[in-house]
Amino acid sequence: MAETIRLEVSRYRPEVESEPTLQSYDVPYNKDWVILDALNYVKNQIDGSVTFRWSCRMGVCGSCGMMANGEPKLTCAVPLSDYDPTQPIRIEPLQFFPVVRDLVIDMSSFLEKLSSVKPWIIREDVEATEAVEFRQTPVELDTYKQFSMCINCMICYSACPVVGLEPEFTGPAAIALAQRYNLDSRDKGKEERMDALDAHEGLW
Repeated sequence: MAETIRLEVSRYRPEVESEPTLQSYDVPYNKDWVILDALNYVKNQIDGSVTFRWSCRMGVCGSCGMMANGEPKLTCAVPLSDYDPTQPIRIEPLQFFPVVRDLVIDMSSFLEKLSSVKPWIIREDVEATEAVEFRQTPVELDTYKQFSMCINCMICYSACPVVGLEPEFTGPAAIALAQRYNLDSRDKGKEERMDALDAHEGLW
């Protein structure tokens, strides 16, 4: 078995270069590692200047989405053993987003798109500041539960060809988030959300 595998990491330091470049790092080929472990090895043992986001390492926070050999991946969930150790793994920031530094993208447009669909319970009978409890049955919860499981990793935006063609497209995560609230038995805001969805950059 190979002892090492090479990562070709996209580097972009705006104070130094105008375009991203690839820098190679050889890391141990540990079958128990995921890509994020290899990146942390690079940062901790080889080059502390490599910049990327991560947090939970458990597929929950959505912070560590990146491109691996041209495919959007959650790097905490992809084993190194999925790759041929004789070939490099090219690690780049998620496509279709502006790059801040190295593997870190600017999330501003994504967060604005989430906000545009009014992702909160809208009621007609109470003020937003009132402390009122609205109960649901398990069946009512199941109606929208699948749409509430998104971890906002933005991988779906990098995988979406429409986002690549039309950067203003509201996008799959925001549309799913709107549907999560539209299907919520406690919510009355479907018509308000349609202002954002029924537009050129909304539902296609």
